[in-house]
Amino acid sequence: MKDIPTKPLPRYWAPYGGLPGQHELLSGRAVFTEAYAFIPRGVMTDIVTSALPFWEKTRAWIIARPMSGFSETFSQYIMEVQPGGGSDRPELDPDAEGCLFLLQGGLDLTIGGETHHLEPGGYAFIPPGADWSARNREDEPSRFHWIRKAYEPVEGLGLPDPIVGNERDVKNTPMPDTDGRWTTTRFFDHDDMRMDMHVTIVNLMPGAEIPFTETHVMEHGLYVLEGKGVYKLNRDWVEVEAGDFMWLRAFCPQGCYAGGPGRFRYLLYKDVNRHARLRPQGMLPR
Repeated sequence: MKDIPTKPLPRYWAPYGGLPGQHELLSGRAVFTEAYAFIPRGVMTDIVTSALPFWEKTRAWIIARPMSGFSETFSQYIMEVQPGGGSDRPELDPDAEGCLFLLQGGLDLTIGGETHHLEPGGYAFIPPGADWSARNREDEPSRFHWIRKAYEPVEGLGLPDPIVGNERDVKNTPMPDTDGRWTTTRFFDHDDMRMDMHVTIVNLMPGAEIPFTETHVMEHGLYVLEGKGVYKLNRDWVEVEAGDFMWLRAFCPQGCYAGGPGRFRYLLYKDVNRHARLRPQGMLPR
């Protein structure tokens, strides 16, 4: 019996759009609850994309946005920029900081007059008010995550600096008592109090687990880059695979087991290093 050749999986999963056939069932895995939203990769089709001002040859899957009573600190997009596309005026909010993570293709990112070429696995932190632009000069589409957050300044700390790198150059940090089976790839210095958000990659080897139900103040965006697993979200166990997105409000219980023959990896956003806000933003104390 001959071996059946298999097509190698992409290093980082990204949506390609399209539409299901008219013969396919409507039912799917998407869920929106009071504590979390689960957006499977199969619903990221052509008709749920958005256009953005001053972005050329570009569409975006907006998979998280601030919502009163749910998760309120961030938005997250999956951007698809065709060859020759991009923007010289990408961010219209002067108070917004951003983090990019490249999934596929290439992207020329210019921050403060210095140009960096991002390859898959490349990331960048863009401080609020920065002068930046992005352009795809490759022959194939560029697909990347763009996480946006309204920066929370603290008097006496100043603004964080721009950061550009690639995850292949970052040494993984093992979690305690896991024999290296659960590690994190940290894009930012976690001791830098100027940062009010962190973006990391969580890496779990087959069979590894997050061994308790995390319940904490941080909001999360979790995008599965590679592999599959079973994730505990509030009261539910949900099967997840590369390309799926989970959006968690504060204090949503969570944990997971890694499944499948390979690694289970996801891109993780969380808000950090700030006091809990005691009044609506912009309201002054008496």
